[in-house]
Amino acid sequence: MLSTQDLRFPAVAVVILSWNGRQLLARFLPSVCRSTYPNLRIVVADNASTDDTIELLREKFPTVECIQLDRNYGFAEGYNRALGQVEADYYVLLNQDVEVEPGWIEPIIALMEQKPELAACQPKLLGYHERTYFEYAGAAGGWLDALGYPFCRGRLFYTVEPDTHQYDDEVYVFWASGAALFVRANLFHEAGGFYGDFFAHMEEIDLCWRLQRMGYRIGYCGHSVVYHLGGGSLPQGNPRKTYLNYRNNLIMMARNLNRGQRWRRIPFRMLLDLVSIVYGISHRTPPEMFAILKAHRDFIKWYRKNRRSLPLQTAPPENLQGYYPGSVIWEYFGKNRKFFSQLSCKCKHIILNLPIK
Repeated sequence: MLSTQDLRFPAVAVVILSWNGRQLLARFLPSVCRSTYPNLRIVVADNASTDDTIELLREKFPTVECIQLDRNYGFAEGYNRALGQVEADYYVLLNQDVEVEPGWIEPIIALMEQKPELAACQPKLLGYHERTYFEYAGAAGGWLDALGYPFCRGRLFYTVEPDTHQYDDEVYVFWASGAALFVRANLFHEAGGFYGDFFAHMEEIDLCWRLQRMGYRIGYCGHSVVYHLGGGSLPQGNPRKTYLNYRNNLIMMARNLNRGQRWRRIPFRMLLDLVSIVYGISHRTPPEMFAILKAHRDFIKWYRKNRRSLPLQTAPPENLQGYYPGSVIWEYFGKNRKFFSQLSCKCKHIILNLPIK
């Protein structure tokens, strides 16, 4: 807990981006309003909803600020436009389907105040319905393997670990989940915010990668716990979600790798995507398979348009925290290793503890 005797209370703005989220806000916003942090603003940024979200906020949550965007800009650009109107020391980007505990903010702000190298941080994400299990979208902090596949401590692909307090720690990770993302406001803007063309998915990984390239670190704080419903916008298996994840992942790699790494890694990654279609190792439905092919096509179009603006030299991901030098897809499907602790490379030698003193 923060103490007024040894730590200031920087201004924190919890910003919830919503689109037709009336039912979710009615269900989850009360827990956010019960937060105990003393210097807090709660803001709902509405992405031009067509339901009665605005009426709900005015009638039931008069203390919650509301930003009304003129159209649905998606997650990435929607947050960019909303956060341009919010002043705070820290932003907390919170999904509209997350339940929080009253003291969830204090441990992470304490950690980030004591660790100035931390640009962003996430809490422990557990499932809303299965509260003894980690949640898919972030779990106990995100990692990235050599071929750009993201995974988490507590979740490899679709295998989610039970929470046995094995991740009650504070560590560096590669990326922090956008479901509950704490980020220093000045660094969010200095990094250029989210990449708006993503619309949704992968934007937080891309942002965290850029923040690390700027010389900062990304953290996970297991002493703060939130519960994520998941699938509030696009559920798992939705072809649109599949398309955005595959396309945006390739774009993210192109934006952050240097020229040599792009030419070596992206074609091989695309080949693996195609292999997953042919052999069905991801158990995809036909619409999802077509979504992957469409993602590849649109990535190629994007690359041709933007290739001259891509970086020639960048810090190699091997030098960044939370980078896994092997292939998580080979570990998972080839070696049948389903848990983070089973990965071949010595991940524990890469993780650095961040004790709160």
